[in-house]
This record gives sequence, structure tokens and C-alpha cells, in this order.
Amino acid sequence: MALVETFTLDISPLSQNPRQIWVCLPDSYSKNKRKKYDVLYMFDGHNLFFDEVATYGKCWGIKEYLEKTGIDLVVIGQDCNHTGSKRMDEYCPYPAVKTKWDSDDIRPEGRITAKWFAEVLKPECEKRYRIHSGRDHVGIGGSSMGGLMAEYCIAAYNDVYSKAACVSPATYFCAADIRKLITDTDFKASRVYIDIGSRETGRKNDLVRAVDLMLDISHLYETAGCITYPRLIVNGTHSEASWEKAFPAMIEFLYPELFKKN
Repeated sequence: MALVETFTLDISPLSQNPRQIWVCLPDSYSKNKRKKYDVLYMFDGHNLFFDEVATYGKCWGIKEYLEKTGIDLVVIGQDCNHTGSKRMDEYCPYPAVKTKWDSDDIRPEGRITAKWFAEVLKPECEKRYRIHSGRDHVGIGGSSMGGLMAEYCIAAYNDVYSKAACVSPATYFCAADIRKLITDTDFKASRVYIDIGSRETGRKNDLVRAVDLMLDISHLYETAGCITYPRLIVNGTHSEASWEKAFPAMIEFLYPELFKKN
């Protein structure tokens, strides 16, 4: 059985401090004391493993996925800020454009969050667990605003992460800045998964625009030298239930070496 552990970690200068960290260890972790494991760091850790603590009562089902597949992957998630709209602030790396969600009220603190992930969370987890530190074995992922952060992190911290899961990313909040960041980044070998669900928007024109943006961002990563997997999830919604179904293909693309037969 996969094991989920938690601990708290100082996240200054951000609020709701300290912050809870969730760590899911595969079944083999307790049996193979010498092995080091590939790792995926994710945003919104409370939504990853257990329905009872997930924001909307449904998690990603990652614990069950690791148990079913038996792959040697450690997944680590950070709780978002649950105070008001602070999650939006902490997961937005650039000033947000005006949208129907009143995004001009967002205070962009995403670069502080990304720096904390790379310089505080990652080293702390490497002290506590037998996980790889080298970028070839380290990924970053998230959904919605967390997906936007994954887009940012794989470029801004490409010496730290070689894989990014950009699930239903809220790229539209700062698309111009993300485009420029990708274009200006000298990428090392990297894999980027990016998707959107066909039922995430209520109007057909909005879906067309969202798919066009997703493909444009994917193309920029590819042009910059990344291997990409742009994906339209048929009947996919903006929900953990939908992201749970997308997770297997995402992981197999990002960590193909974990699925090779010995």
C-alpha cells in the first residue's frame, strides 16, 4: 500500500504559515531502503490523495493510482492558501490581465511561491526522503492556477525541473508574460504535458480560444526544444474527477522510464 505522510514547513514571507505538506510514498519505498525515487512536486496538495479533505469532495486519486501501477514515484503536494482569494495571489506569477473574474485584484505572488518550492520545499524533502535531487528525475505539476505555475516553473527553474504537468492551466491570466518567458528560456532536455477539457467552458467560442492558447503555448515549448504532449480531453471538465482520469497518460508521458519492463 502507498503511504501518505504530512509535515508542516515555514512558507515566509507568504501567509497561512506554516504550510502543510503531503507526501505519498509508493509501496516499495519501505522495502527498498537503498533506492532513490523519482519525484513529482505538485500544487494544491490537499486535493491529491483523499476525498475527505479535497476542496470539492473529490481528489485526484493519486494514492490509488500508485498502488495500482506499482511505479516507483514519490508525489509531494503543498497545501494552497485557503484564506479568501490568496490562492489566486500565490499561484499567479505575473500581473494578471483583466477578466470576468476581476483578476485585476490579484496580487501576483507566484514567483515567491515558485522560489520557495525550488529553494525551500525541495531541499527539505530531499533531507527527509530518499528522492532524487537531479533535474532528470524531478517534475512539477498542477491544475488551473497550479497549471499556470507549472508552466512558469519549468521555464524559470529549468535547472531544477525537467518535467511539467500543466493541467487545465489558467494561462490566460498572464499569457503574454508566459510566452515571453518560454521564448527567452534556454531549455535543457524537458518534457511538458499540457491539456484542456472539452467541457471546461460553457460556450464553443471560448473553447476554441482556450484550445488555441493551449496549442500556442505547447508550440512555443516545442520550438524551444522541449518534448510536448498537448491534449484535448474529450468531455473533460475543470474538476479533480476529470484530472484523475487524465493523470495516467500524463505520468506515462512525463516518466516513461518508470514504465519500462525490466
